[in-house]
Amino acid sequence: MKSLNEDLKTGQFKQIYLLYGEEAYLKKQYKDRFVKAMLPEGDTFNYAYYEGKGVNPKEIIDLAETLPFFAERRLIVMENTGFLKNACPELADYVKQMPETTNMIFIEEELDKRGKLYKAIKDKGRIVELTRQDERTLMRWILGMAKKEGKQMTESAAAYFLGKVGNDMENIQKELEKLFCYTLNYNEITIKEIDEICTTQISNHIFDMVDAVALKEQRKALDYYYDLLALKEPPMRILFLLTRQFRILLQIKELEKEGIAPKEMAAKVGIMPFLIGKYRAQAKPFTVKELREILEAGATAEEDVKTGKVGDVLSVEMFLIRYSSNR
Repeated sequence: MKSLNEDLKTGQFKQIYLLYGEEAYLKKQYKDRFVKAMLPEGDTFNYAYYEGKGVNPKEIIDLAETLPFFAERRLIVMENTGFLKNACPELADYVKQMPETTNMIFIEEELDKRGKLYKAIKDKGRIVELTRQDERTLMRWILGMAKKEGKQMTESAAAYFLGKVGNDMENIQKELEKLFCYTLNYNEITIKEIDEICTTQISNHIFDMVDAVALKEQRKALDYYYDLLALKEPPMRILFLLTRQFRILLQIKELEKEGIAPKEMAAKVGIMPFLIGKYRAQAKPFTVKELREILEAGATAEEDVKTGKVGDVLSVEMFLIRYSSNR
């Protein structure tokens, strides 16, 4: 991101940019900032935006060959077209000799780094991966936004907020906007307001469900499941998230045996460092053998649904009953 910020600051732009990664919020922010910086406001003559599969590479090339209309450059933005995932030899060959009056921005979720187009962009432009931000960066961002709104928020409240809504920046922004509106007549945001207005991310419900399984609180585990069904969450997605949670717990148990430090453990498992204590505590009641058995049962439950042996709602219900039982 440092290189992108530097380009925006100096106005010395690469001819082609490729923005990819799982953080959709950052991809949108940088796309909007580059469009604003590279073209005069309201210049619709020299700006073209393409989105989704089915975009014709020949149409892109024809447009790129057209001189800008009373402007320094023509800008073409392409988002999730699949050009970087599937072979697109026409564009791969074309960008090598593209006129200097044309700039391109590719924004992709998936790509193949072995592809000709990726290599051509790497030679001619700038490629930046925009990943999920770490806990410290997100905390600074949250506290900074609160300060801009004239709100006081402690670090512990910000950490609680982050644990509740997750690390997706787009979701964080939406939840903060709700929080700022809700606390319009208050100067301070506390855990109380966060609990009253912010939506708990589904992964938190899954976390609570696994807690209930660990403590053999069958009624509570099933209540969490029925709540998620009421929120229109598909049973197979719930099962997927459950098994993913148990897989994380298994990884943590195994890494603990190896004596891995908490920070390194969080990086290996793929969770935010400040959550590692909660996950280690949740893993404690389980043995490695039990967690492996649960994962095998999850795979069997999914297979039973796919082969029509049992319905999806009942399959997950049976899975929860089996492992939250006091037997």
